[in-house]
Amino acid sequence: DLVILGKALSGGAYPVSAVLANDEVMLTIKPGQHGSTYGGNPLACAVAEAALDVLLDEKLSENAETLGQVFRDGLRKMNSPRVRAVRGKGLLNAIVIPPFEHQGKTVKAWDVCLRMADNGLLAKPTHDEIIRLAPPLVITRQEVDQALEIIAQTLASFD
Repeated sequence: DLVILGKALSGGAYPVSAVLANDEVMLTIKPGQHGSTYGGNPLACAVAEAALDVLLDEKLSENAETLGQVFRDGLRKMNSPRVRAVRGKGLLNAIVIPPFEHQGKTVKAWDVCLRMADNGLLAKPTHDEIIRLAPPLVITRQEVDQALEIIAQTLASFD
């Protein structure tokens, strides 16, 4: 019934957020009952509108769906014994790597991310065993392939 948007709504260029809801929800607030000194900022609205135009004109949603599937397929094809699961939707993806022993040390997602960074790819570790992979919506197929190569190289370095 209610969607709250923020952060990326302006493409990172300007702070802006929005609340989306159907008429039934929005019309419970009558004119004059609610306001904000920051609401309706014309510059923020123009920036958000331009960012939404880019999303539509450059078909970034379609790109996210297509390349996200390519990314997940590529991760699964690696068949790494270190990877327990690959999951995601669009370009927001994760690989699950349970802690493992390597050269007498327990290796966690954090350690794998550090090695990926050394190899040229930044990723976010969470919960000791999850690596979040969230490239920008403008990523190209070539860049996805390059990221997959770095991930494969990094995982293989722990064998």
